[in-house]
Amino acid sequence: MSDSITGGCRCGAIRYECQAEPVGTVSCSCEDCKIFYRGVMAAAVILPRAAVNISGDPVYFEVVGGSGMPVARGFCAKCGTQLFGKPDIAAQLISVTAGSLDDHQDFKPQMHVYTGNAYPWLQLAEDITRFEAMPERIPEI
Repeated sequence: MSDSITGGCRCGAIRYECQAEPVGTVSCSCEDCKIFYRGVMAAAVILPRAAVNISGDPVYFEVVGGSGMPVARGFCAKCGTQLFGKPDIAAQLISVTAGSLDDHQDFKPQMHVYTGNAYPWLQLAEDITRFEAMPERIPEI
């Protein structure tokens, strides 16, 4: 990925930028991600929350994540684009959806979590680290 990570919603009402290095990239098949993102899985870049500048006013909807702790899901109230995940279990981190990145061509997940919830027909690349659930500690990826 490039030095600066930028992106936003489809209508342009919300933009974000981060100059810090990503903590990692992930795809997730937990039930919440499949429902919230209305897809097979979520794909996201994990960033240090303090380093992300957000312009615009995302709306947050709080759910209980797989950890049993709250996760705030951020989206654009105008166009509905899902943008952010702010998990209480890792309050220093924020995820941005891969689809909201300005340059998403280089996105590749480094790990896949909640493989136990993945659809049986989903074939994951062999070179991606996998976890049946969320690891207690995010590995060095």
